[in-house]
Amino acid sequence: NTDCYQPAERKYKITRQLLEVFLEYRNPVSILTKNALILRDLDLLKELASMNLVSTLLSVTSLDPLLRSKLEPRTSTSRMKLKAMEELSKAGIPTGVMVGPIIPGLNDNEVPTILKQASEAGATRVAHTILRLPHAILPIFTDWLEKNYPEKSKRVLTRIMMIRGGKM
Repeated sequence: NTDCYQPAERKYKITRQLLEVFLEYRNPVSILTKNALILRDLDLLKELASMNLVSTLLSVTSLDPLLRSKLEPRTSTSRMKLKAMEELSKAGIPTGVMVGPIIPGLNDNEVPTILKQASEAGATRVAHTILRLPHAILPIFTDWLEKNYPEKSKRVLTRIMMIRGGKM
């Protein structure tokens, strides 16, 4: 379970092949991606949508280009994701926005603007996730936070603990 439109998809086209199988067998599919490469498969998505067999979500973590590039360096820009939402919506493909991970003290203030812009781009539903820091992810995240946002680090970690009952 991962983003099916990762950079290698440009070369291997595995997702496209899977969509062809889903279409052939009339199998429903839901796609969550951080990449505008989804538009490459617009023809197949339209056919699946005509049979009510597909739904899509594009993940938008931040509208701030610098923050987005630090959080998701190999993904499409937020502008490209919003444009992809618009094109999917205009093509009749059910689309929505995944806001996440929401990081208290870092990008949580952007949620209303992300939702507004996604709605204007044609998103008809929303999903969200709050940052999770299980097991080995916690030290990786805290190291990343200290290196990229040392001035916000203590505040972010405190706010995460506040929403998690004092735990990370």
